[in-house]
Amino acid sequence: MSVNINRTVSDQFYRYKMPRLLAKVEGKGNGIKTVVVNMTDIAKSLNRPPTYPTKYFGCELGAQTQFDVKNDRYIVNGAHESNRLQDMLDGFIKKFVLCPECENPETVLHINARKQIISQTCKACGFRGILDTKHKLCTFILKNPPESAETPASKKDKDKKPGKERNGSVASSAAENAAQRANGGDIDAPEAVHDGKEEDDWCEETTEEACRRRMGEMSEHARNLTLTDDLEKPLEERVDMFYNFVKRKCDAGTLDQADKDLFVEAERLDVRNMGPLILSELLLDGNVRDQLKKYRRHFHRFCHGNSKAQKYLLGGFECVVKMHKEQLLPRVPHLLKDMYDADLLDEESILGWAEKVSKKYVSKELAKEIRMKATPFVNWLKEAEEESEDDDDDDDEDEDEEADDEEDNVEVYYEKRNKPMQTVSAKGDEDDLDIDAI
Repeated sequence: MSVNINRTVSDQFYRYKMPRLLAKVEGKGNGIKTVVVNMTDIAKSLNRPPTYPTKYFGCELGAQTQFDVKNDRYIVNGAHESNRLQDMLDGFIKKFVLCPECENPETVLHINARKQIISQTCKACGFRGILDTKHKLCTFILKNPPESAETPASKKDKDKKPGKERNGSVASSAAENAAQRANGGDIDAPEAVHDGKEEDDWCEETTEEACRRRMGEMSEHARNLTLTDDLEKPLEERVDMFYNFVKRKCDAGTLDQADKDLFVEAERLDVRNMGPLILSELLLDGNVRDQLKKYRRHFHRFCHGNSKAQKYLLGGFECVVKMHKEQLLPRVPHLLKDMYDADLLDEESILGWAEKVSKKYVSKELAKEIRMKATPFVNWLKEAEEESEDDDDDDDEDEDEEADDEEDNVEVYYEKRNKPMQTVSAKGDEDDLDIDAI
């Protein structure tokens, strides 16, 4: 899935795109780290070396970074969510990629190591200026100039070439650029000729009528991805829309292979973190163990490496236990271990959940009872992770505060619907459920 390089631009036909940042958390304890999986592709879209945004993350987070260029691995120490890094990438783009005049990303960096200056030129509007070198990343850029950067040494090498060849090259380049400007194109745009005839203007028409025509030609799936009006709706409405989307998949019997579609829809509605809560309501019944195996991919897309989504999964789990208390309450430690073994829950999320009793999803008494039943598994986790149980405490507290607002809105959402949790995938009556089959 691609996003606009300048995310302040909401036009779905904005020509400058980059892949959405994907991050993967690896390791445990003091060795935990975040790998930006598609950093090379992102850097290529920005016309910057992949080491620059990676080092920028390190500067902003106060974390060490590692570059394994051969294996295409760009690493930031610590556990960081994709959404947080995506927002941080916007800061890098604004400072080191976008032109300050036209705000287009068609810029090139030039390094003057002797004067310790980083200048920037824009191919789109012709802007030339000097970057503010106060940021820590500038020191790294000066020591590691981009391959395309022009230095005084490279200029001298060009000057040593025969005058005829140099002048001819400059004249040819100037003539080509002038011709492209005359045809309404951008400098360095590819020449397009078919059968000896010049191709029509290759720029995309941006009139309102043309936009409507293109939208009409798009497939229904692509149109859902590009429409952004839904993002202006309140959170509870967007959560309700996602609920209905999942329920339609359930009713149509197409849910088994729809894990990617569910994730894309949640991303479109910006309710990714709350996805596991809705999935728990619709996909889990008294036979939780079998349902988790059947729909592991669906939950994994939301929960892997996302601590907020894991908290909502635990909240949904509490709701399911409430609906099937007799069957599930004695099995709480086993079910938590199933979710842990399936990589749906991390140690940090489980331990944080166990320490903080909340009444957001069930009564405080039942919440305490569920955590009491979970004690054997929680103790096992504490013993296994004794060396790292104090790591990242501050980060978890910040995430708790940030997630509280969203959880409060979801609480209102359930009250507004004013109905008990329904399970679309339940098999038979609750009384027929076999405890040993869980």
